[in-house]
Amino acid sequence: MKKVIVVGGGPKSYIPSLQRWAEEDVEWIGADQGAEVLVEAGISPDAAIGDFDSVSERSYQKIKEQALELHTYPDEKDETDLELAIKEALNRKAKHIVLLGVTGGRMDHSQANIQLLYPLMEKGIKAVIVDHQNQIEMAASGSHKIEEDPQYPYLSFLPVTLEVKELTLNGFYYPLSRAHLPFGSTLCISNRLVEDTGTFSFESGILLVIRSTDSMEDQEKGSSH
Repeated sequence: MKKVIVVGGGPKSYIPSLQRWAEEDVEWIGADQGAEVLVEAGISPDAAIGDFDSVSERSYQKIKEQALELHTYPDEKDETDLELAIKEALNRKAKHIVLLGVTGGRMDHSQANIQLLYPLMEKGIKAVIVDHQNQIEMAASGSHKIEEDPQYPYLSFLPVTLEVKELTLNGFYYPLSRAHLPFGSTLCISNRLVEDTGTFSFESGILLVIRSTDSMEDQEKGSSH
């Protein structure tokens, strides 16, 4: 399964260490300031895309020198730099897309970026947003397996549609059987697996599946109690 990692221009403090993927066979695409992040990490972008209005002239020159492909666009356009980068990933036949640097900062950007998971899900592309505290995916109705990840121990399920019907959770600390989950419900916040592998299934609707961990500050406060 071809994997492409797209790095957006969100706050750098939200981006996890890129060394996590150092040993994997992946392609790297930088969207605007995301290309700067890659260059600063010693990674030559397979493609750098955007209007580059968020980087200095010096950084832009480094991006031009190191990117294998450079695609520049005007400031005023119908698509965000991130959406253009995702389209490039699809042109490269990606089947698994990891999105970094797309959360934090402006809420309108974060919300729009999360919504970009929907058309990828519709295309059958495995897509996940990853930041220093969260992994976010979107799931369509059906049955899904989910494996324990100690790095992100908490699991939350949020309805994207007006309702999710017949939600069943197996292998979780808080199991569910054929539950109704309306939009705005907090029923499925902060669950966790009690087995190595769990399952969740539902009859209709769309779920946002969020794995998360406490911040380092919260962990330190918890350990001091």
